[in-house]
Amino acid sequence: MSTLLKFYRPLFSIPYSTRTVQLGTHRFHCLFKPKRRIRCVSTSSHSQPSIGIGGKWESPEFSELWLQNTISRKKEVFRPKTEGKVGMYVCGVTAYDLSHIGHARVYVTFDVLYRYLRHLGYQVTYVRNFTDVDDKIISRAKELGEDPISLSRRYCEEFNRDMVYLHCLPPSAEPRVSDHMPQILDMIKQIIENGYAYIVDGDVYFSVEKFPDYGRLSGRKLEDNRAGERVAVDSRKKHPADFALWKTAKEGEPFWDSPWGPGRPGWHIECSAMSAAYLGYSFDIHGGGMDLVFPHHENEIAQSCAVCNHSNISYWIHNGFVTVDSEKMSKSLGNFFTIRQVIDLYHPLALRLFLLGTHYQSPINYADVLLESASDRIFYIYQTLHDCESALSQRDVVTLKDTIPPDTVNIINNFYNVFVTSMSDDLHTPVVLAALSDPLKTINDLLHTRKGKKQELRIESLAAFGKILGNVLSTLGLMPESYSEILQQLRDKALKRAKLTEDQVLQKIDERTAARKNKEYERSDIIRKDLAAVGIALMDSPDGTTWRPAVPLAIQEQQVSIT
Repeated sequence: MSTLLKFYRPLFSIPYSTRTVQLGTHRFHCLFKPKRRIRCVSTSSHSQPSIGIGGKWESPEFSELWLQNTISRKKEVFRPKTEGKVGMYVCGVTAYDLSHIGHARVYVTFDVLYRYLRHLGYQVTYVRNFTDVDDKIISRAKELGEDPISLSRRYCEEFNRDMVYLHCLPPSAEPRVSDHMPQILDMIKQIIENGYAYIVDGDVYFSVEKFPDYGRLSGRKLEDNRAGERVAVDSRKKHPADFALWKTAKEGEPFWDSPWGPGRPGWHIECSAMSAAYLGYSFDIHGGGMDLVFPHHENEIAQSCAVCNHSNISYWIHNGFVTVDSEKMSKSLGNFFTIRQVIDLYHPLALRLFLLGTHYQSPINYADVLLESASDRIFYIYQTLHDCESALSQRDVVTLKDTIPPDTVNIINNFYNVFVTSMSDDLHTPVVLAALSDPLKTINDLLHTRKGKKQELRIESLAAFGKILGNVLSTLGLMPESYSEILQQLRDKALKRAKLTEDQVLQKIDERTAARKNKEYERSDIIRKDLAAVGIALMDSPDGTTWRPAVPLAIQEQQVSIT
């Protein structure tokens, strides 16, 4: 094989980003401090926080991180190529329209992986690209009478807004195809020189028969790739599965000069060139949706190996589809909901919770009943933590003691053990979300029950629960800036779904209060039921009646029928 490309080493020096979890100066903080060097222990030995002499927290050891590797078809222990550092590339969107919740699932999945790797103390370089040169972009631009690059730039900005809404951290780099033509051209030249591609009338095709390992990722054989399936029928190709590295420019389309004539790159070469430019040919994680396994990622492997015989990506990770009525959600099928459409009625963090409620590899079926349930659950989480925060704000943190009761220690140890072992077992977020129940219930007992209010070291227990839950929610990307603000936002979304204003709800509460005072109990019950039907629950207390969002009665009945 001839000499390697000049950008075998990353072209761009991107400093590895690092995150140190800061949870305040309270004495409990050392429980949550991540270690940079991860000591690997047997997966049967559960790691958990423990109380040392004098009631101080001891920093836990972490279980080994296991990830499902598509290329090996099994779960493997994560071993980075460079100790303490991780390089991760995730295929980004083709920016020609607003993103749908299938896209949301991809980037929430890899945001959680990014956060958890950082939680474990790794320095992560996370690269997520934009495809801004593509047939779909050109077609959409023609429909709108807009310049393709300008249209794509606009939708890149819209995508980034969606990521902010969903609490996805910005990656270390966001390369765009249009900014990387020199790297793409250099890669195609090298593939041709190495004998893996051929030129036909200004088009350049990769010859899959020259690459014996083609199909290793997807498990497909060359004879399975019949003409017209996934690849365009073109009699000029030597094999039906051969794919374009460079396409001759058509009239009215954007183009770049090349040794083979004016044109633009094929889709697959873009990611190979950009991942090599930022991470080199050998890095740790390459990810994306399951639909990218073939042909996109299969072709990436072929291209990169054709350029560099040392090309190696350790872990290929793919998330499952979002489905509607058991059919994959996609723009091409026209059965998609954009992120904007969903968060118009549901809070973005309710959507994020919904997506994390199913293991990332499994398909997840979109349904309003599940969004309502997620919204109700997240309101409960934030209301509990808001009440906890309010109780703590009434006490001087300096006066808190070093110790907490054994019952609190056990609950926190059990919860943290579930968090670490579940996240380290291929990011089992549904188990972590379910495990929130015990600490949240205990917080509410401490705040609202007679027995809980009398518990010794009650405030110290609340402080410990608040910190551990805050740390876990941060790792899941579910930690809001303000509990009170997000609770109000959740109320506003509930009112919008109910097609009511808060004044109208308060008026109904006043009518019900008057009915109860006049012993018109049937009228009182009708008002309560009418509001419950549209997702507004009334709560009576000695101080009066308040309201909170709830799952509408009809949807509750639907939930029962499903279960």
